[in-house]
Amino acid sequence: MEITHIEHIGIAVDSLDEAIPYYEEILGLKCYAIEEVTDQKVKTAFFKVGQTKIELLETTDPEGPIGKFISKRGQGIHHIAFASGNIEENLHEVETKGIRLIDKVPRKGAEGLDIAFLHPKSTFGVLTELCEDKKNNQQT
Repeated sequence: MEITHIEHIGIAVDSLDEAIPYYEEILGLKCYAIEEVTDQKVKTAFFKVGQTKIELLETTDPEGPIGKFISKRGQGIHHIAFASGNIEENLHEVETKGIRLIDKVPRKGAEGLDIAFLHPKSTFGVLTELCEDKKNNQQT
């Protein structure tokens, strides 16, 4: 597998309205997109820092993944996402190497990316996301 860069770091927050001003007014970053991903029961806000993004995650349902995460652990870093090439091949490769998959096939994530998660019990406690931007990969 070839990882090209850290695509984003996902941070679970109670409220985008409360968290965004910290990133904008204190850190001087600009929120360039807010998007709801209904099937993941989450609303996201994105900031760019160099080539890497910060993704704030607010649950839209307390029973969704972010809602459950916050109820167990509170606000904070939720996952790290790596940009890679062929996500289907990457999933097969890591699975054959003994990594437990949350997603056996990619699904659509925010910003139109294909995404898949690796289970933190197989990745030293870090929820790991693989991302592929098929739209931009086809243009290269």
